Amino acid sequence: MAAKKYPIGIQSFEKLREEGYVYIDKTDLVYDLTCQGSVIFLSRPRRFGKSLLVSTLEAYFQGRKELFKGLAIEKLEQDWVSYPVIHLDMSGKTYLNAYSLTAHLNSLLEPYESRYGINKQDREPDERFLNLIRTICEQTGRKVAVLIDEYDKPVLEAIGNEELADQYRRRLKGFYGVLKSADPYLKFVLLTGVTKFSQVSVFSDLNQLRDISMLPQYDTICGITEEELEANFQEDIAALAETEQRSYPEMLEFLRRKYDGYHFSEAMHGVYNPFSILNVLNDKLCRDYWFQTGTPTYLMELLRRSSYDITNLEGVKLAAGSFADYRANTEMPIPMIYQSGYLTIKGYDRERDKYTLGYPNGEVKNGFLNFIAPAYIPPVIKTDFSIDGFLDDIEVGDVDAFMTRLQSLIASMNYELFDKNLKEKYFQTIFYLVFSLIGAVVRSEVHTSSGSIDAVVETKTNIYLFEFKMDRTPEEALKQIEDKRYADRYQSDSRPVTRIGASFSSTTHRLERWIVS
Repeated sequence: MAAKKYPIGIQSFEKLREEGYVYIDKTDLVYDLTCQGSVIFLSRPRRFGKSLLVSTLEAYFQGRKELFKGLAIEKLEQDWVSYPVIHLDMSGKTYLNAYSLTAHLNSLLEPYESRYGINKQDREPDERFLNLIRTICEQTGRKVAVLIDEYDKPVLEAIGNEELADQYRRRLKGFYGVLKSADPYLKFVLLTGVTKFSQVSVFSDLNQLRDISMLPQYDTICGITEEELEANFQEDIAALAETEQRSYPEMLEFLRRKYDGYHFSEAMHGVYNPFSILNVLNDKLCRDYWFQTGTPTYLMELLRRSSYDITNLEGVKLAAGSFADYRANTEMPIPMIYQSGYLTIKGYDRERDKYTLGYPNGEVKNGFLNFIAPAYIPPVIKTDFSIDGFLDDIEVGDVDAFMTRLQSLIASMNYELFDKNLKEKYFQTIFYLVFSLIGAVVRSEVHTSSGSIDAVVETKTNIYLFEFKMDRTPEEALKQIEDKRYADRYQSDSRPVTRIGASFSSTTHRLERWIVS
């Protein structure tokens, strides 16, 4: 039996089919998509199969029936008409300035102009684009399919440089706006990306655009459902289970917690990140593959400039209308974090038309926290603390040892990292990250009937309640825990409850004292 070929990083549908890679059949959705709309936008995180979807559509519109043999669409499509296709990939370039964007747009058009004998002359990219579409339609007698992959990459690269981002938006508005003017010559249009910059003008002219990103009927068009996973990789999962010394059900549950959990609509159809799960099955190793490919620089820049409380990402609620325009907003970065794949839909309140968001799975949560940790906990060489040490302390219930390590960690930080208007929240975030990175269950601002607890940490054997005070005493913090009866929330829990009051100084930027009760 020939070894199974996993389509890791394969973005060409032609190569995938001709060279015998495993293909998760999405062609019924592809066919439905082409029948239901003509100008489509799809947002999905990186490494989620957007480019393969674009390539699949390219082969379909080219009428390459032989590539679809045995797939669902073979029975659905009767005519297999060949249409001219313009496929533009915006991801293969680093954009340094407005000139480089213009040059890249021109370079994408030139091969098509050459193919159809078009004199490019001295025209702007939008003029050339419109002329190209019109000429191809007139020459072939068939309407044109236009497929644009990662349309938003230039604007994302310019986050943090508003002047440059504005130049990119103006250029792209004119270029993509051609799709409205060229409508009589177009058979189908698909744009993919991470964000939808509608209210900031990139899409303002495309009023015929249909955004399918959060529609239930297309929420599994990218990614791998659990049913698809078992149908295509049952033997592979069994082999992985043997390597991991687990039963098949245990292995499946582990994979579900680690790599599943993405939901792109209120229907809550779950999908696995395809890049991660395919690597796991190929290597027979359960690692954090998605994060090994790197976190996008645009998200790093957005979070660096944002004052949003990252301890409140799990369970955050957002009105459905907030997703209508995925802006790079430093005050409300949640839509961008969601679209980048670091949060997903966990629930939907139909009455209030609000989504509840959270981390999709263990890989994403661990990777995201490790990604943002350096902004609060910079690497320190030669200190007397370690993450393993934190874990050892908390597992044996040695709160004083844990707090001493935390005190050492904060003392080792660069003074310039602290905001001049330092507040308790900064220290709370450090605390949250430390506990999260050691794998403990930690929640911030836990509400009770009499107030909110600054932090609650739960292990298998203990519950810890923390109250923090800035420029006040730990005795005051502990008194608040007692006066507001925070521990009552956990009175039915068999685990012992430990109360800790801690004080920070805005002058010394240190964790000064704590009391354990």
